Amino acid sequence: MVEEGALTPRQLRLLRKLYEEGKRIEVHTVEKTQDELANELGITRQALSNHLKVLKELGYIRTGRGFIDLTDKALELLGEKKGDVFVFVKIEPTKRRQVYEKLKELKIKKIYRVTGDIDLIIEADKTKLDEILEEIASLDGVRETNTHLVLEVL
Repeated sequence: MVEEGALTPRQLRLLRKLYEEGKRIEVHTVEKTQDELANELGITRQALSNHLKVLKELGYIRTGRGFIDLTDKALELLGEKKGDVFVFVKIEPTKRRQVYEKLKELKIKKIYRVTGDIDLIIEADKTKLDEILEEIASLDGVRETNTHLVLEVL
């Protein structure tokens, strides 16, 4: 096993290049065997394999040993990829710690603590927007929220 600090400068350069040229994608992972899926769908293992091959070639899934990932492209096709939302939050200064801890318990993508006129930026999925806004509004110490929906990534 190679230790983390044992990476060569070239390996670190490669990681940096992959990071810079990569794009963030969202996946939904299915951790079932192909035999299990074939049985559940009432088709042969070979038929499932053929369908998976087509879906993979079209960019809807990625497969590996013991998992199948649905890509953003698949989620969009299924009508499940609704996009992201950013909620800007202002908090009473004396209640910041309590609000931070409560927000960490919510099912949201990320919480950014920022400088400027607002205290936090919450990144979430549009499909959960109503639930998230309701929970944020119920927190003691939240003074104001301002919501921004992502229309398009350029």
